[in-house]
Amino acid sequence: MKQHAFRDAEFMTAREKALVLKAWVRFLKNGLRFGDFTRRLYEHLHLDCQFIAHYERLGFYQTYFEHGEDTLRFLSQFDGRGECRSVEYGMTSWREGEYGDLAKAMIEEAAPYLPNLIAQAQARGREADLAEAKRLHAKHGYELPS
Repeated sequence: MKQHAFRDAEFMTAREKALVLKAWVRFLKNGLRFGDFTRRLYEHLHLDCQFIAHYERLGFYQTYFEHGEDTLRFLSQFDGRGECRSVEYGMTSWREGEYGDLAKAMIEEAAPYLPNLIAQAQARGREADLAEAKRLHAKHGYELPS
């Protein structure tokens, strides 16, 4: 992980920003496991990155990391190859202001992990779609070829 220069913000010191970034990289590196989705990371995402809280950490995690399509939406916000728009509000202002230094670092540090995480999320989405298609076929008396 690259060294980033952070500034103190009203509600987060430069050191706390570095700890959020460290948690972010660990979360990405370990494949988006709930055990790596720390309270510190969750709080930053919903307070400073234009995500709503989804009631609590587990609810947020379930919203974005249980289904491939939702994971793809989440990751798009941090994919520097695109516009990095907030997936919930459609704006880019989350990358500015007191937490803009951390937002830019999160986007930069995500880059090496995104291709693999995106491919995994796409595969999970495809598997879920196929399972649902099979379920619907069976429900309505159709059989799919093997």
